[in-house]
Amino acid sequence: MNRFENTFTAAGEATVKYLDADYQVIKHGQFVRCAVTGEPIKLEELRYWSVDRQEAYTSAKEAMQRKLELEA
Repeated sequence: MNRFENTFTAAGEATVKYLDADYQVIKHGQFVRCAVTGEPIKLEELRYWSVDRQEAYTSAKEAMQRKLELEA
């Protein structure tokens, strides 16, 4: 494994439009950031997002946490 494989730079951050069952890359990059943790998420590993809030999440746990925060 390359020791630089998991390093992310600001230039590598993508801009994404989140759709119902997919997403559209507006600005190409390697990753997006989780709206809850701020952690980078590789685009090929992106599975959780909110269409209404246009936010990405690292897992279902963070997606639910964000939903509960906003409902409180």
